Amino acid sequence: MANNRKAAVGFIFITLLIDVMGWGLIIPVMPRLISELKHIDINEASPYGAWLLSAYAITQFLFAPVIGNLSDKYGRRPVLLTSLFGFGIDYLFLALAPTYGWLFVGRIIAGLTGASFTTGAAYIADISTPQTRAKNFGMIGAAFGLGFVIGPALGGLLADFGVRAPFYAAAVLCLVNALYGYFVLPESLSKENRRPFEWKRANPFGALKFLKKRPAIGGLALTFFLIYLAAQAVQANWSFFTIYRFGWTEKLVGLSLAVVGVTVGVVQAGLTRVINPKLGDEKVFMLD
Repeated sequence: MANNRKAAVGFIFITLLIDVMGWGLIIPVMPRLISELKHIDINEASPYGAWLLSAYAITQFLFAPVIGNLSDKYGRRPVLLTSLFGFGIDYLFLALAPTYGWLFVGRIIAGLTGASFTTGAAYIADISTPQTRAKNFGMIGAAFGLGFVIGPALGGLLADFGVRAPFYAAAVLCLVNALYGYFVLPESLSKENRRPFEWKRANPFGALKFLKKRPAIGGLALTFFLIYLAAQAVQANWSFFTIYRFGWTEKLVGLSLAVVGVTVGVVQAGLTRVINPKLGDEKVFMLD
């Protein structure tokens, strides 16, 4: 059982790593792609990039509870594989998009199926013990950090082969990973622990009511909302701003984001394992 759990954690780590790599691959070239499709300057393309991010975020807000409930009913494995496949199709839409409107189609598809991280976290929760929970969830953060190192750096390098090359690379990574998972990934949620699908719980606004009834969880949710609000505000404009203001190339944008990924990976994979056992989860959270 212990060996199976270690193998599962390793696979989820690679799955999330490839997922983040695919996302990071396209960040450096997105400004130029939008600029070419809309026939505008880079500084004018930023709002259009923000609309694409909003389309993905709003769609995921509406459908993430649905996907979470589906994973509770049918298991983590089919939902996780569907998510990876959906991301692969999204990147193909972005790579082949003849107009800006097609970019929206791809982002909506990604929002509908984009549950790899949430389902991966549920998978980790299923197989973790109290002693290994912090370490295993630290690996999720490490996957994000490492993927955000490799992805943007590789995306910046691939930009030399054309603005759409990173999108094709991201699609291949996601689709190959989905195929690999189909043959290798075991199910983590046993049938006796599954529960029926309920629209009441699948309603995103119903989820907000759930948080209101549980102030402790609601406080954590609000904290994460504020963290991601600040982070996404910077990330959404970073490539547009640096290319326009400082004349950075896609390669330099990718390397700058890789530095951020290195920092995140060191904290999540290194400091988490050292500090958590000594101080405990609550104190570490307050320090963060």
